[in-house]
Amino acid sequence: MAEIIQKDGTWTFDGDTVRIVPGRDKGTHLARQALGELAVPLRAVAGIAYEPGRKSGRLRLRLREGADPLMLATRGKLPDAADPYRLSVEPDRTGVAEYFVDEVRNALLLDQVPTGPCDRFLLPGPSVPLTASAGDGTISFDGDRIRLEWNWKTEEPKKLAGSRTFTVADVEAVEWLPAMGLENGYLRFTVAKASTKAPPKYDPHAVELYGFRKDPLMALVAAAVIARMPHPSAPAPATPAAVPAAPAEPVTPAVAGGAPAIGDAPGGAAGADDHDTLLRRLRELGELWQGGVLTEEEFTAAKQAILRRF
Repeated sequence: MAEIIQKDGTWTFDGDTVRIVPGRDKGTHLARQALGELAVPLRAVAGIAYEPGRKSGRLRLRLREGADPLMLATRGKLPDAADPYRLSVEPDRTGVAEYFVDEVRNALLLDQVPTGPCDRFLLPGPSVPLTASAGDGTISFDGDRIRLEWNWKTEEPKKLAGSRTFTVADVEAVEWLPAMGLENGYLRFTVAKASTKAPPKYDPHAVELYGFRKDPLMALVAAAVIARMPHPSAPAPATPAAVPAAPAEPVTPAVAGGAPAIGDAPGGAAGADDHDTLLRRLRELGELWQGGVLTEEEFTAAKQAILRRF
């Protein structure tokens, strides 16, 4: 077990998980306090480094692209003080920081963790329900429904349009951008059938941000919503054509009186060859499912269709 305790927070590593607990010091950023404790699985880690400095050093944990919805939402624009994957290290703890780095790097090598992008989230994102107030509005998110409400700083046209409520299923894209220089930032939701090219201060599905300390709280909302949307690098769902068709039932002549022939009866001797074919189909379905070509729902439906023919 490797552990480093600082005012900025505590990091521990048990060989499988890097556990990050934000500091309780009043200097700890609001966003890190709101995000709370993080458990980062080793398979989500792309690298780690210690950067020495004159007054203090810094530990940096780098995640694989697409592993964490927060990093996907902020795209490297999160302020250093609000970044949960950076830890300020006091000069007398340099040796501990370097030991921590060595332990994580050795585990990455032993487990042969890939450094490439992920096609699914390996961290769950900020917990919900979640409410954040910054800029010209307040956003509440319960895991499904998103509600935007306005304050006295909101432009009159947007305020007159009233509050907005919509679901994650309505959201096509989420974009968070911090204020930079004289340019305000924003959190914008692109909502199906309600897209607009209006600037954020007039967009009823956007909160305008002015560069204050609470702005990164809106990044947590963005991450919580993104975590519940399809991963941008997830494999495309299989089309119906990709599902192997079940073999057609053999056409057998009817006997006198319209009764079905003996070969039509379930489990009849005439189905011996079909039995082998159906088993082969089941094996093919299993391989397609394990290979990610079929979703679990498609696999189950196709399997049941074949089993009914035994």
